[in-house]
Amino acid sequence: MKQGFVKAAAATPEIRVADTAYNQEKICECIQEAEKLGAKLLVFPELCITGYTCGDLFTQDVLLRDARQALLQVAAFTREKDMLVFAGVPLCVDGKLYNAAAALNRGEILGFTTKTFLPNYGEFYEMRHFTPGPKEARTICFEGKQVPFGPQILFQCRDMEELVVSAEICEDVWSPVPPSIEAALEGATVIVNCSASDETIGKDIYRRELIQGQSARLIAGYVYANAGEGESTTDLVFGGHNIIAENGTVLKEAKRYENEIICSEIDIHRLVSERRKNTTFRTPEERVLLRVPFHLNVEETVLTRKFPQQPFVPQDSRVRAARCEEILTIQAMGLKKRLAHTHAKTAVVGISGGLDSTLALLVTARAFELLGREKKEILAVTMPCFGTTDRTYNNACRMAVKLGATLREVPIGEAVNVHFRDIGHDPEDHSVTYENSQARERTQVLMDLANQDGGMVIGTGDMSELALGWATYNGDHMSMYGVNASVPKTLVRHLVRYAADTAEDEELRAVLYDVLDTPVSPELLPPKEGNIAQKTEDLVGPYELHDFFLYYMIRFGYEPGKIYRLALQTFEGKYEPAVIRKWLETFCRRFFSQQFKRSCLPDGPKVGTVALSPRGDWRMPSDACAAGWLKDIEK
Repeated sequence: MKQGFVKAAAATPEIRVADTAYNQEKICECIQEAEKLGAKLLVFPELCITGYTCGDLFTQDVLLRDARQALLQVAAFTREKDMLVFAGVPLCVDGKLYNAAAALNRGEILGFTTKTFLPNYGEFYEMRHFTPGPKEARTICFEGKQVPFGPQILFQCRDMEELVVSAEICEDVWSPVPPSIEAALEGATVIVNCSASDETIGKDIYRRELIQGQSARLIAGYVYANAGEGESTTDLVFGGHNIIAENGTVLKEAKRYENEIICSEIDIHRLVSERRKNTTFRTPEERVLLRVPFHLNVEETVLTRKFPQQPFVPQDSRVRAARCEEILTIQAMGLKKRLAHTHAKTAVVGISGGLDSTLALLVTARAFELLGREKKEILAVTMPCFGTTDRTYNNACRMAVKLGATLREVPIGEAVNVHFRDIGHDPEDHSVTYENSQARERTQVLMDLANQDGGMVIGTGDMSELALGWATYNGDHMSMYGVNASVPKTLVRHLVRYAADTAEDEELRAVLYDVLDTPVSPELLPPKEGNIAQKTEDLVGPYELHDFFLYYMIRFGYEPGKIYRLALQTFEGKYEPAVIRKWLETFCRRFFSQQFKRSCLPDGPKVGTVALSPRGDWRMPSDACAAGWLKDIEK
């Protein structure tokens, strides 16, 4: 439970219809197995104490009496278990029979959540036996104790206040206004569902989409436990289709017809972070739902969830290709509008033969296609200087020609040397002044060429560089429209690869593949034996690590200690812990110290959920201190 992870499980025991003693034993076996898996929250199906398919046996005192005793035995079995358990049971109150989910914790029955919507159509006839739950929760006397009873009871963990669990039962989530909506608005971060949903053709797909969608709508975890083998097959078959979802993502799903226990970790802190940012997720001013406390030990949760090494990049190749096409379209449409609005006669792109400028040129070419303008009106400018290698120079030139742009070469070495003399800088001193003078000279050239032709300078810098401040202030940091401003470096690579894979011209394709094979470098230091001497990732760290840090820090507000833990698991065998720690500290320091560069960014299109525009997604003071974040890594 440390750092917000709560291990949740959904179990489908193999029951016998109306054999409560047998079912009690199987439920306890599942509790024992879930405990071994480390589960803190366990959900069983609807009416699993008796079986859902008892029919008119629900009118028999014998069944109801035995169900009550079986529930007490299951509750007693949880006495030494560090777990919150929900189990379905028929419950007789004031002469009426209710379909309920009992919440059990450390030997106690914490409450009974009642089913609100009773299906009475098709194969269902629950209103023959059960009464809909009351509109509001109250207390009842159960075995001599006052126990909460009713809908939408909130069970809140004393040891992690953000863990608030509420139950609904089967049909409730299929209804137009599920009870879980009000529960979530009042603070429930996890919804559990004790269900008995039979299998018919295609129903599993609808059920999965329903649970997935409800978890997204509520920004919540959702644990769905479904009845399975053991139920009567007189008319129906139940598949044990258990699902654990989190904010629109299915974390774990059972194979149907196998009566599985599924287990995964719900990230409570992630959900709370999402709700904080979502201004339409509004907690009602008047709280009306009953809250019941429970206890769990706070300890480190063993993670079975997998976190992708490149969270900005879809892992499925087909999804990735579709995503690349969409992003390129967004970038090009943004630039199209700006070019049309400003009546720019040309677009000026500084090309280096590197990934970022390649992507910027590809996007600019698309924008011109959308405008119906000739690509020769694109001015692609190569500006060789002290660090330029033949490989990058040739790739830049060939690419510009193959895309149909007008290529112009402006060597800047002489101008930079004049500048060195003007400011009294020794050309043999390869310090930051040596490097940045070249970057600023290039920007000046691009701006002045744009002025000459009534054009617009297209920015090439990407979001990863902006996060790290790896850009020369008023150099490559500046442009008139930054098409790559919200594209992280790991995604830039895949966008260029997609362009290469789909290119019809074989020579252009070959150039793009060679750009992909070229080390990332600003090429501001003299080459060594004709090869790039300055490799960015040797200096600032691997971009795949920085993009991983960036994603989880900005998208979900994770603390560095949690990010470090996830990175250790995700990059195990690829980077040593000391290496991950070093670059995480570097990321935190640079992210805070370089905010001033992001505070005055040029316009550029947002393409994903993470963006650093000071006008929209990320508004941070330029003087904020990183001390708390650096300290958190120590925890």
